[in-house]
Amino acid sequence: MITIYHNPRCRKSREGLQILEENLNAFQTRLYLTEHFTEKELRELIQALGISPLDLVRKNEAIWKSEYKGKDLSDDAVIQAMLAHPRLIERPVVTDGKNAVIGRPGERIREFLSGL
Repeated sequence: MITIYHNPRCRKSREGLQILEENLNAFQTRLYLTEHFTEKELRELIQALGISPLDLVRKNEAIWKSEYKGKDLSDDAVIQAMLAHPRLIERPVVTDGKNAVIGRPGERIREFLSGL
């Protein structure tokens, strides 16, 4: 089952949701700001994305700039920051459970779906 990790207040995330609605009959929407990740889920998502934890961080968020920017953080520390502050997680993210893509730009979601 395809899942989109979605923030309805984000324009790019809404665009990603629309792409899924136009291309799939069924998928799950997870509002990750209210349905928080467990540490295991976040680690699995990072692995499916094939990126480092830092690559999933929204570095322009105020909390990142005030609390974490410029610090030498381990992968575990970055994951803990995202768990404590889910707004730091890039969006949207679309996954099939094994592979995933950050949907910025939306064309990346279309490419992901075409490979299924």
